Amino acid sequence: MDIHVKKNLPSEADQNLNRARMLIACPDGPGIVAAVSQFLHQHGANIVQSDQYTMDPDGGMFFMRIEFDLPELAEKLHDLENSFSSVAEKFRMEWSMSYVARKKRLAIFVSKEDHCLVELLWQWQAGDLDADIALVVSNHLDMKEYVESFGIPYHHIPVTADTKQEAEKRQLEVIGDDIDVIILARYMQIISPTFITHYRNRIINIHHSFLPAFVGGKPYAQAYNRGVKIIGATAHYVTEELDGGPIIEQDVQRVSHRDDVNELKRIGRTIERVVLARAVKWHIEDRILVHQNKTVVF
Repeated sequence: MDIHVKKNLPSEADQNLNRARMLIACPDGPGIVAAVSQFLHQHGANIVQSDQYTMDPDGGMFFMRIEFDLPELAEKLHDLENSFSSVAEKFRMEWSMSYVARKKRLAIFVSKEDHCLVELLWQWQAGDLDADIALVVSNHLDMKEYVESFGIPYHHIPVTADTKQEAEKRQLEVIGDDIDVIILARYMQIISPTFITHYRNRIINIHHSFLPAFVGGKPYAQAYNRGVKIIGATAHYVTEELDGGPIIEQDVQRVSHRDDVNELKRIGRTIERVVLARAVKWHIEDRILVHQNKTVVF
């Protein structure tokens, strides 16, 4: 029997050194895929994955996600972005190009409930969340010791009705200028429009109901009072409309008349942590395009 041993196979990290992603949204029309593919080919790139979707084919929007490899990408990426501008202008594209080897930096906001934060930390520690958790911000001290055991900075910034503006100013200071996405892992405070403006479509919240049902506070109590047979959780981008931003991911589980509010909360915690982790993973892998109040997730 012949035994074939594979040697010197590139690791995932090595592959990412020359890999980039593009996200494109533009009015639908002929020639878009051909133009993008030809551009990448002319610059020596090899497309390894491509996804497209047309929303309302009759005069609608076209969405595209591409992963490609290009030798010596780190040195060429800036010029590649500049060169693509002419293609983007022709098709009226909104687009972005990201370097896969540069891990996105996350800031996690949390209050007292720990289940969503713990899930993110577990996935990060296991290598399933390919990002850097730069810091955790909380209006309580409950999770300080646990978070710091991972070597992650923990910033305690109390919030009251009278100090909310000052607290958000401090939050923006500790976050700095190099955070890619903020995750509200059951952070039980409403984010101000001023704060949202700084991070448009870069704040992900987990709401403990199947939106648009049961917006606002105490959704499990609302669900119990309504006698629902299904409960769920929703991860969405934060906008000025409370719990009304573009939905990224949702999931549900059946319940019965025997389940009281506390049992609904217990069941819901599992749904929340899974839904939020999926949404964060898709965001850091550049799989989400936002159009108006909807998302396309590749």
